[in-house]
Amino acid sequence: MRRNSGSTASIPCGTRGDHFRKSLATTSGFLALAMAAGLWFASPLHAQETQIVQPGSMAVTGFSGTIIPGIEEGLPPGVDPVDETFIDQDRATLRVFDVSALGGPAAGQLVFTPPPFEVPAGQIGQVFGVKYDDGIRDGVPSGVPNIYAAASSLHGIRIVTPDEDADGRPERQRRGAEGATFMEGQFAEENGGSPGAIWKIDGISGAVTLFATIDTNSGPGIGNLAFDKAHRQFFASDLDTGLIHRIGIDGALIDTFDHGVAGRPARGLAEAADDGAVMDIEGAAFDSEDPDTWGYTQDERRVWGVAVHGGRLYYAVGEKAEVWSIGIARDGTFAGDPRWELTVTAEEDDAVTDIAFDNRGFMYLAQRGKIENRYDYSQFADSGKGEVLRYWRESPDDPATESIWVEAPETYAVGFPEGHRQSAGGIDLQYGYDAQGNFNRNACADTLVKTGDRLRDNPALADRLAAGGPLAVHGVQITSTSLVRPANEPPFGSWFVDFDSFYEDPEVKGHVGDVEVWRPCDGRAGWYEDVPGGGFLPPFWPPEFPPPGNTPPCLDVEAVEYFCTPAGLEADMYLRDVAGIGGDSLKAQSLAPGIGVSPLQQTQPAGAPYTLGIAGHLPGEAFDVGLCFYKQSDADKGGYYPCCKVNVTLETPPLACEP
Repeated sequence: MRRNSGSTASIPCGTRGDHFRKSLATTSGFLALAMAAGLWFASPLHAQETQIVQPGSMAVTGFSGTIIPGIEEGLPPGVDPVDETFIDQDRATLRVFDVSALGGPAAGQLVFTPPPFEVPAGQIGQVFGVKYDDGIRDGVPSGVPNIYAAASSLHGIRIVTPDEDADGRPERQRRGAEGATFMEGQFAEENGGSPGAIWKIDGISGAVTLFATIDTNSGPGIGNLAFDKAHRQFFASDLDTGLIHRIGIDGALIDTFDHGVAGRPARGLAEAADDGAVMDIEGAAFDSEDPDTWGYTQDERRVWGVAVHGGRLYYAVGEKAEVWSIGIARDGTFAGDPRWELTVTAEEDDAVTDIAFDNRGFMYLAQRGKIENRYDYSQFADSGKGEVLRYWRESPDDPATESIWVEAPETYAVGFPEGHRQSAGGIDLQYGYDAQGNFNRNACADTLVKTGDRLRDNPALADRLAAGGPLAVHGVQITSTSLVRPANEPPFGSWFVDFDSFYEDPEVKGHVGDVEVWRPCDGRAGWYEDVPGGGFLPPFWPPEFPPPGNTPPCLDVEAVEYFCTPAGLEADMYLRDVAGIGGDSLKAQSLAPGIGVSPLQQTQPAGAPYTLGIAGHLPGEAFDVGLCFYKQSDADKGGYYPCCKVNVTLETPPLACEP
């Protein structure tokens, strides 16, 4: 099992150095070996000092570990220590890592990051799904997002009954029993949590609050989360009912989509309504080691991973995983057009618990092994079979295949154990890295991060792996997106990060969860190295359009999302005011003959996208648009006013909007 004594609380910014020295002390033998072998580590000088989340920050969820209260006094003769082992509420179930500098080229080694920010189980319980918002605070973009984490049963279910033997500890139960409750640290009920809880962690202060509660969830918890930047809302998949909940930025539950009833018929399948099963931990049928008694909705309607892309919500259903999508209407509601996308082709029929898209249109899927929950905390998933896969759209579409996606996906080698299928079900894109393992923010999505178990454990390669640190690594593998199989097999072209920095547990399975990266895709646009100390230049002034020379842009397009509407194709553009002119208005002009954009001028509140209608283009055609970004109050004064002028290239979707 993971470490069963000791604790680590959240690390205040002022104590980071002390904690770093303590971490070194706990692994002094390993570090001595590492230094002798020339192993490099990420420098602690890159740790954040004023905020928790920086560009590239990697949030990871996992099991918090266990503790035997009062073990110092010893246990009575004949008492099984496992019966007295409880969730460690002081250790973290969510950690935020600084992986901006990995210390050297990828060589299959463990990298030691600065001490991560931590959120303990006592505050949020056991969580899996994790997501960032857009960093808009009080209507103003702050550049620092908040983190959201969702309650989960994927790290096991543990129940207790009141103390009967006067040892000051409740009694652990394997099966349902009268008076049973969830163990403290399971769902943080003592902090207002529940199996349907979604927690919010402030990206600046680290303060934890209860964001939303799906109060109909009896215990299975939430599959995963997605954030819709265009409408500032979340989607959460409910493993109890199978519903996808739409949640406002204020935490209010708005409405739901039922795939079993409203989705399946779109493919000619029979409706599958929720069977009403619930998790009854006081009932005799409940067995903590048998997930079939936990109240999950039926497999054919059970939604796991969710992701927003291109104006649609993509979601994965069932263990023989299918990926579906449904449109997000202009007002943010479900569009009522569910669509089967593909059926996953993999070695095993395992649930897809996470979905990610890059800026080239690739879709990445992460499997997690079937749920298991050993009473001794050693295993929460049937690990060693989960894959990470990459799909892309057929171009042109092959009419002989049912799906618009390729039939045979590419896959990645995950972990060193034989088969290289150690996925724990979490995946995201990360900035690229240079040859020395440092961030290259001009490469917005060149790296894949994925969670896994026993990532460096292979006896046949032990001698070669020893130079790169401990073998029992449960955490995250960092790999270039280009290294699909057979490249990087075994994955010596990757870096590895351990979730909790304890390496004495090679046999545990399923102890790591999801991973999410804060990755504003600005490519450091507008950063001008010739300015003393670095910085951004002042805004450009008319009449030159675009600005002359090699001067960097004063306006950055952070994201473009496309929508098919009754009026045709529309593009939502999210802008970042690099120069700080306080602009709120935009003029747009197509620079391509025959292609028009409208309206020619619009004003929007801070954080809201600017919407351009596009006409006269061919599907998949790229064309340039000239933008003038300014403050309307300046324009109202008349005369000459500051206007940031840039050219941007819009790459329209390869499919035409249907009439």
